[in-house]
Amino acid sequence: MKIAVVGAGAIGGYLGAKLAIAGEDVTFIARNRNLEAIRARGFRLILEDGREEHAPTAKAVQTMAEAGPQDAVLLTLKAHQVRDVLPDLRALFGPQTVVVTMINGIPWWYFHKLGGAFEGRQLESVDPGGLIDAHIERERIIGSVVYPASELVEPGVVRVIEGNRFTLGELDGERTPRIEALSQALMRAGFKAPVSRDIRSELWIKLWGNLSFNPISALTHATLEQICRFEPTRALAAAMMREAQTVAEALGVRFKISLEQRIAGAEAVGAHKTSMLQDVEQGRALELEALVGSVVELGRITGTPTPTIDAIYAATRLLAQSLAAQRGRLQMEPLG
Repeated sequence: MKIAVVGAGAIGGYLGAKLAIAGEDVTFIARNRNLEAIRARGFRLILEDGREEHAPTAKAVQTMAEAGPQDAVLLTLKAHQVRDVLPDLRALFGPQTVVVTMINGIPWWYFHKLGGAFEGRQLESVDPGGLIDAHIERERIIGSVVYPASELVEPGVVRVIEGNRFTLGELDGERTPRIEALSQALMRAGFKAPVSRDIRSELWIKLWGNLSFNPISALTHATLEQICRFEPTRALAAAMMREAQTVAEALGVRFKISLEQRIAGAEAVGAHKTSMLQDVEQGRALELEALVGSVVELGRITGTPTPTIDAIYAATRLLAQSLAAQRGRLQMEPLG
């Protein structure tokens, strides 16, 4: 399968390297030092047990036009970065190309092929003005939920923290030949790649934690383990999750696990910094709208109050604006 990875970071690198090792024709769309490293040495993975794997055949290009049409495009960017690759992304599209959205949070396509009263509605929080929707045909999209945690430790090198599951789903829940082919390619590469008939409910399980733990960690500089073991922040996360569950259930979502099970799962990850905290520390833009602002918007759409989420969203949004205005970063360091 001819696969382009748009976003050669922690998750994109993990996926692309394993797929290339398994024999798929993988091209990374990369920039700067990452581009140079992949071109010179391929991509290297450091696995959970410390073993290393190397993908010497992985290719890297700077522009999508250099890669040309693909069988599948894996979008492994942060949600707010998708607009930046439009309209260049279309250079990767052939007549049958699928676009797999491996992005945290509520996706821009959430109400497409959903049916019911909200069918086709646009989410301004994640796609202002419908720009993404205008550039990526809905028929191309396959949804995905990204469960692994990993980090780009240096250009062309990813360390896997935990996990190997990427759930896939057609927007209408059908089990199509194209999603079966994609699932098989991922499984050949060593991933778990179940096909869900209800990808939105799967998305909410992941988002349930992200919408609470990410902004709380950004504000407090605490790890998942610390948030879950400090009773006031554990209660705060639970309050946000209860509000989110009410929003989701108003949209027909079914939660297959309990709130306490979801918190326990986050605690089990241990002393891990969320992606949003890492972005605060590195002075990068925060993935706030897809993870939190979108849930606030869905609350308004469904007429569901979200006072706790609103408060944390406001505080984190101000933090993001302050960091951007100062072009700064915020990191805890020992005194002396």
